[in-house]
Amino acid sequence: MAEDKIIRFASRMEQLPPYLFGMINAMKMEKRRNGDDVIDLGMGNPMDPTPETVVDKLVEVAQNPKTHGYPTASSGMKNLKREIALYYKRHYDIGLDAQTETIFTIGSKEGISHLSLALLGPGDSVLVPGPAFPIHIYAAVIAGANVVRIPIAPAESFLKRIVNICESFYPGPKVLMINYPHNPTGELGSLDLFKEIVVLAKRFKFMVIHDFAYSMITFDGYKAPSFLEAPGAKDVGVEFGSFSKSYNMAGWRMGYCVGNAEIIAALAKIKGYFDYGIFSAIQIAGIIALRDCDDTITRQVEIYQSRRDTLCSGLERMGWPVKSPGAGMFVWVKIPEPYAKMGSMQFAIEMMNRANVAVAPGVGFSEEGEGFLRLALVENEERLRQAIRQMRKAIQDMEKEGIF
Repeated sequence: MAEDKIIRFASRMEQLPPYLFGMINAMKMEKRRNGDDVIDLGMGNPMDPTPETVVDKLVEVAQNPKTHGYPTASSGMKNLKREIALYYKRHYDIGLDAQTETIFTIGSKEGISHLSLALLGPGDSVLVPGPAFPIHIYAAVIAGANVVRIPIAPAESFLKRIVNICESFYPGPKVLMINYPHNPTGELGSLDLFKEIVVLAKRFKFMVIHDFAYSMITFDGYKAPSFLEAPGAKDVGVEFGSFSKSYNMAGWRMGYCVGNAEIIAALAKIKGYFDYGIFSAIQIAGIIALRDCDDTITRQVEIYQSRRDTLCSGLERMGWPVKSPGAGMFVWVKIPEPYAKMGSMQFAIEMMNRANVAVAPGVGFSEEGEGFLRLALVENEERLRQAIRQMRKAIQDMEKEGIF
């Protein structure tokens, strides 16, 4: 008779596949330890510097021993909450009650995860557009909810599918998770789309979580609307934002959630059991970012747009069909035949091993992403050109070897 196992995991662990981006990152680090110069187009990890004024404020505040205790408010300092309310008024003409309609999180990914625990449980269903950033799916899975994926495009079909599912499911979906500008596809949102979503949310009694991480990274004159601009949006949902992308503060781990006061209160309640909030020096530096760094965002967007153009033109010269994204930090590109036959994961591995280029395979964003790659715009233009040259050579070598 076999002995009973001591080490046993929760059943939810069986629903979590290996985190694909962690696997890609591990491969990249192993190659770099071996002396290979890997060009990283896989992770959306900003490589450009954080605004100098933000760093200076962090250093200044961190030198005060009084800032090294637990923050006095886990939901965010009063002045930081006030600043995000002013930011929303300035950029979107949205009025927020700083105390009841804002909360700060240890990154938007953590916030979405904790909010899912507050809103969802076994028997609940969540609608998630596919392809999807993994946490949009697995935050719900970890909470014990069922996930129903619906193709994100085109917008008209997306809305019709929401209606069809809401009319055919009992009980109906409890939450709709949306993300515009979209990661990974770059799909753009519109105020008209958000208005329709609010109407459906009220009709079918579901809540809305909008991941707005790429709010300010927009190109060619496009301005991404906030979900909260739609009339009645605060009645049905909330919006998450991040300092990671707009201010190159990815490692600082600071995000926020704004909108419906009841949902904000639920997030605050569950976070009270998990953490004590963000290091005070980071919060104060965040005030400087929100208040004084609009101009640095404009310059950073110009850099990303130039990189986008460089990468897209390089892919086009390779003969790949490319849709130039209107926002975000990525190019979502379909792998052409015959290369697509090996699958996006295997293709990504080949690019890592043969070209020293890390890319994100589309399958890592759910089944709807198979056959695509997500390429990040974090390397400089010369490195992007080099990546294209190395990918082209690797593909030529595989063709000579008869792999395709």
